[in-house]
Amino acid sequence: MSRRRWRFRGRSRDGERERDRERERDRESRDTFGRAMEAFARGMGTPAFLVGLTVFVAAWIVWNSVAPEQLRFDSAALGFIALTLMLSLQASYAAPMLLLAQNRQDDRDRVQIEQDRQRAERNTADLEYLAREIVALRMVVADMASKDFIRTELRSLLEDIEELDDEDGEDQAGRSTTRRGRAGDVDENRAEELREQRRRARAQERDAAGD
Repeated sequence: MSRRRWRFRGRSRDGERERDRERERDRESRDTFGRAMEAFARGMGTPAFLVGLTVFVAAWIVWNSVAPEQLRFDSAALGFIALTLMLSLQASYAAPMLLLAQNRQDDRDRVQIEQDRQRAERNTADLEYLAREIVALRMVVADMASKDFIRTELRSLLEDIEELDDEDGEDQAGRSTTRRGRAGDVDENRAEELREQRRRARAQERDAAGD
């Protein structure tokens, strides 16, 4: 069963591929025919075609009017029937070719309009996105500190640091004075002790001399 299903799927895929190829061929043939008819219709609308057709008709009439009877191929007495039929045939083919070229041009215009609409939608979306980003950037910039604010803050910080330095200097000066006072008291105590020792030594010397 699995092999049969696999074969059936393979055949269906091959059939789809073949159909796609046929569709592509039909499109290419239609495009080729349409391009050829469009080119012919554009050629018919050029001044060169009008001048050439005028020269051809004039030559036809002059030849069939002036040339010998045995060399004429259209009767002037009957109103140039062959020329009339040929021009009518050309007009009957020209009208559908012009309509075909116009339809193809309408299709191209429709595709171009759709592409322009999509491009305009993308541009509008991009502009809206950029507008939102600009608004967000403005809000961020508004929240950021300005130069003047930063300068004032730095100045206040410098002043605080200077005040702290002054206070530290005063504390160090007070400490040094207290240390000096304590050192003076210690020196005075030592001097008194040395004096007492000298007095005692002199008293002992006197006692020894009296004996």
